[in-house]
Amino acid sequence: MPEKKLTVLQLLPALESGGVERGTLEIAQALVERGHRALVMSAGGRLVAPLVESGAEHFTWPVGVKSLKTLLLVRKLRRFLIKQQVDIVHARSRVPAWIAYLAWRGMNPAARPRFVTTVHGLYGVNRYSGIMARGEAVIAVSDTVRDYILTNYPDTLPWRIDVIHRGVDGRHYPHGWKPDEAWQAGFYAQFPAARDKQIVTLPGRITRLKGHEDFIELVGRLKRRGLPVHGLIVGGASPSKRRYLQKLRYRVRAMGLESDLSFAGQRDDLKNILAISSVVLSLSTQPESFGRTTLEALRLGVPTAGYEHGGVGEILRKIYPPGLLPLGDLGEASRRIGHLLEAPPPVPAGDFFPLSAMLDQTIALYERMARTPRS
Repeated sequence: MPEKKLTVLQLLPALESGGVERGTLEIAQALVERGHRALVMSAGGRLVAPLVESGAEHFTWPVGVKSLKTLLLVRKLRRFLIKQQVDIVHARSRVPAWIAYLAWRGMNPAARPRFVTTVHGLYGVNRYSGIMARGEAVIAVSDTVRDYILTNYPDTLPWRIDVIHRGVDGRHYPHGWKPDEAWQAGFYAQFPAARDKQIVTLPGRITRLKGHEDFIELVGRLKRRGLPVHGLIVGGASPSKRRYLQKLRYRVRAMGLESDLSFAGQRDDLKNILAISSVVLSLSTQPESFGRTTLEALRLGVPTAGYEHGGVGEILRKIYPPGLLPLGDLGEASRRIGHLLEAPPPVPAGDFFPLSAMLDQTIALYERMARTPRS
């Protein structure tokens, strides 16, 4: 048991799906396992149930709503922090960070919690986003993010930034793992055109930044090279992106790829799809802050390729350099992907970016801050 039982409050907009949300659950569970008290505040969602089952406590507050009315939560949150005797406030998104910061700033500096932020994304540079660099400790999820903070928010003291890479649990993503035959039979019944083909997968929600248009073009080029591929886009479209999804479907039809490319939508079995893929791609036109799905595919032993920038480039340079693709050169990208399909260099097995390291480093940061005298 730890010398002092900490109460840690994590704030984020909702608990539906996504890397930030999964990381929040992982930290909460690790806190409980180590004898601390884990609180999470969000608007709720389907991940609340597993969060509570882990022993954490959830408080349903609309802390992620982009509205001036959300400022009315500041005083309420300040009272909450005092009542719950919170030791660490950890904000993981911009609106919750502003609410937490304003509540925290109005407390007695000698007795208030420590304020931590995690910069999960390469946000637009402005005062609104700048709140994420104002934590007493600022967690950067990659070296890419650390460089972004220091370049765009130069008032941030470098020693306040801790690079804690997001991690993957190797027990859940073992090298060489494949889903069972029943799942595979069901998958190919749903996507019969993919049977006996090399599946090239692009995971990611439907948005212009994720590179879906490049993906469609690359599938077309791979087909023209005579490779027996089937492209698979895995990710849902929010209501505001439905028109863009229709545009992508039209482009697939216009290129004559209707039997060569499928839209799988939002899935809960992405791990299985990654595992049966011949190549997994990351084609975000803007650099990613980390690239957790890229890491998950590599940990499964699946050849993975992505544009050589941001966190995805960082991961590929460390684990699988053959997967680095030049941004803006689809001809060379298709050539390199073709090589990965025809003669893929093996993906090395290893405990790269382990989840345990992320958990250990984050909780060590909490404990260190709780011990450090306030300035």
